[in-house]
Amino acid sequence: MSRQSPPCVVTALVDNQRARIFAGKVAMIYPQVNKETRTTRVRVELANPDGILRPDMYVDADIATGAAASVVTVPASAVIDSGTRQVVIVDKGEGRFESRPVKLGRRDTDYVEIRDGVAAGDKVVVAANFLIDAESNLKAALSGLNGGDSK
Repeated sequence: MSRQSPPCVVTALVDNQRARIFAGKVAMIYPQVNKETRTTRVRVELANPDGILRPDMYVDADIATGAAASVVTVPASAVIDSGTRQVVIVDKGEGRFESRPVKLGRRDTDYVEIRDGVAAGDKVVVAANFLIDAESNLKAALSGLNGGDSK
């Protein structure tokens, strides 16, 4: 099943027309990527009733992407990614922690969208979570070796 992405809204400012904002949408993202600059061309359709905009003109453009609805995010440091699965450590209070598998969505340099596994308001561990995960795995392994006694 394929999902249709919502159109990206574009606002553009021309250097000599700073008081005027041009609004439009991304019509096409060209498939060729420049290997050196890791960039691609984008065709943007903008309303231009006065003919101010010209082909190949440079503008300052903002492209709004993403959903308009709120999403659950966590700091990128909260996600433990083993390559095959992703988990976060949830603080259950009173010194108790729980490892939860999560499904990730979009990400940037600081935050990751959580599509499943953590709800808004859950407290997640953002630093030293690998130590908690390692200790949890160690206790589980010792419990298995000792027949349920992890002392």
